[in-house]
Amino acid sequence: MNNKIFILFFILFTSLFTSISAQKKHDKKAISKAKTVKITEPKEQEKAVAAVKVDTFKFKTILGVDSLNLYNANSKFRLFKKNAHASYYHKKFNGRRTASGKKFDNNGYTAAHKKLPFGTKLKVTNEANGKSVIVEVTDRGPFSKAREIDLSRRAFMEITSNKNSGVTIVTIEEVIEPN
Repeated sequence: MNNKIFILFFILFTSLFTSISAQKKHDKKAISKAKTVKITEPKEQEKAVAAVKVDTFKFKTILGVDSLNLYNANSKFRLFKKNAHASYYHKKFNGRRTASGKKFDNNGYTAAHKKLPFGTKLKVTNEANGKSVIVEVTDRGPFSKAREIDLSRRAFMEITSNKNSGVTIVTIEEVIEPN
């Protein structure tokens, strides 16, 4: 009986780590396929011991591997601005150099702000639905008086409720990392 439990846990952890490495390779939330294992004993019928389906995103969140959860656990936040208007970069800027000298990637978690120093980490929370994302200031802008911050497309789509909107109301907090 102990051997069956050991085999079951071995298969579970193997499939978990396999799907996490697949996620890193393909940069998407990978879900491994369901696996069924049959263990036979002499003179007994075959029994289906386990059907395992691993959702790595949920496991990462449970294990605290998600970047937002790591910041929540280890950092403090200082309110910078409430009721700020946030928008996102147009795809034509993808691959261009930012004001900080870094290459802009619309699939990253970056932002443009008018005054904050480059490298500042910000927690941006959508006030309508409570979704948050951590971004790094790498550029200057937005060049509109009505908007406070420009997010990369990926960061904006992660927090917005309406995927067809171009602007949303957010709360901006500065991430204070412990020494």
